[in-house]
Amino acid sequence: MFRTIKEDIDVVFEQDPAARSYLEVILTYSGLHAIWAHRIAHAFFKRNMFFIARIISQVSRFFTGIEIHPGAKIGRRFFIDHGMGVVIGETCEIGNNVTVFQGVTLGGTGKEKGKRHPTILDNALIATGAKVLGSITIGENSKVGAGSVVLKDVPANSTVVGIPGKIVIQDGVKVKKRDLDHHDLPDPTGDRFAALEKQIAKLQAELVLLKERKKADGDSSL
Repeated sequence: MFRTIKEDIDVVFEQDPAARSYLEVILTYSGLHAIWAHRIAHAFFKRNMFFIARIISQVSRFFTGIEIHPGAKIGRRFFIDHGMGVVIGETCEIGNNVTVFQGVTLGGTGKEKGKRHPTILDNALIATGAKVLGSITIGENSKVGAGSVVLKDVPANSTVVGIPGKIVIQDGVKVKKRDLDHHDLPDPTGDRFAALEKQIAKLQAELVLLKERKKADGDSSL
């Protein structure tokens, strides 16, 4: 237990350059408090003491703004940065060394039974405001970009952005856990708009040229 507590604290120093002291981290980091409360709630949940587990979960939600269902399975060195609004569903499974940011939802897509929440494998990063929905798997070392909505499996060593989420990097350079530049990601939607703008500009130039030729030929039909 004490080794796990120390790991939870150490990962804060590794991931957050604003962390200055153990006392500060222990007393002021809501993500850390939510994880510790969940570990207690999950222990009751595994013993079929569901009501007590939910009470602990709801008290933690009230104080931290982070909602983790006591049934969720969370691995070692899980880091929630600025966790307000994070929601993690009952059948969610999270591996080791996973990082999530504020506003992330690891939820379901309806009223289906059984496994209905995502599985997040080791070393994944889920950026600000991302929604990962349904019984899907986010592969090892993968990133989900800020604001993305992911509805399909993501293979290992991939980067997903957009609504719906699209894979923009796969089997490239391995994602480093200390690489928190999750705002600096490819934008397939923006790239598509840029391509369309170029095409429109080209068509407009051709139309102007056509008008000039018609005018030179004395044809005023355009």
